[in-house]
Amino acid sequence: MTLKIYGMGASRAARPLWAALELGVPFEHIAMTYKAGATRTPEFLALNPNGHIPVVVDERADGAVTVWESMACALYIARVHGQADGQSITPASPREEAEALRWTFWAVTELEKDALTVLMHRMAMPEDQRKPELADQAESRLKVPLAVLEQHLQAQHAKGEAYLAANRFTVADVCVASVA
Repeated sequence: MTLKIYGMGASRAARPLWAALELGVPFEHIAMTYKAGATRTPEFLALNPNGHIPVVVDERADGAVTVWESMACALYIARVHGQADGQSITPASPREEAEALRWTFWAVTELEKDALTVLMHRMAMPEDQRKPELADQAESRLKVPLAVLEQHLQAQHAKGEAYLAANRFTVADVCVASVA
């Protein structure tokens, strides 16, 4: 059985790569960029018809499992390849599983678009293509969800828990940290 992770570290592929590394799961990293049409080949589109990285392909005895969407990839790796032992990043209880799902979806819906806008228009794009006003607007919008995150972390700290979903680093923290 082989786990393959398609993508590059400087992309959303960081999430499943990070999850696999945290768990010590052996995997094959197929370093692939979204540039130059690499994700638009018929072979890649057969893996992800959206033509985006990352993609995880888990070759299993009962057949290959293909997962795309970075958060789904990270959650899948934690659930399938981790141990729900209260030690690893894998949720160890229904409460932790619910928290991991909640915070992962929250990161995508509440943070990611504006965080990417700031990144692109402050650093990643060529300077002549940047629009600082878009970054400013996105930063302003991020204040509300980041306040929610801060409030939750303070409540966790008050309960003696240092992380989002438990008193240890979990896949919820991987997913949120990769955006925030």
